[in-house]
Amino acid sequence: MTHHSMNIRVYYEDTDAGGVMYHGTHLNYGERGRTEFLRACGHQNSDLRNEFGVIFVVRHIDINYASPAFLDDMLRQETSISDLKNSSFTMRQTLYCENRNDALVSDMKVALVCIDDKTLRPVRLPEKLRKEFEQFLE
Repeated sequence: MTHHSMNIRVYYEDTDAGGVMYHGTHLNYGERGRTEFLRACGHQNSDLRNEFGVIFVVRHIDINYASPAFLDDMLRQETSISDLKNSSFTMRQTLYCENRNDALVSDMKVALVCIDDKTLRPVRLPEKLRKEFEQFLE
């Protein structure tokens, strides 16, 4: 498996008065996708702190808005890992519109850093997580 996939419906709250999905909604959907990706690896965000003593923080996001999404569209978000380093990794999250023959809606690259939950300093990605993440490398 090279990516995690999930479907997302565009609801009224995600759009402007014209029924077009807000640009900021892409960030919300990205967060949901990263959370579900972690669940697919057998973890929850709350478990990272308890089990490993780490948390993930976003360092940088680069997003390309390719085409609009509209109210009631069914989107598919694919999440994968494009780069895996000692204490950081980059995720690629791509949104496609299933109502429009899988038209590309947006493509996002998110750089995350693994930090110690007490010192808030970067630390090595726990080996167990690294091995699980490797199956999602592009």
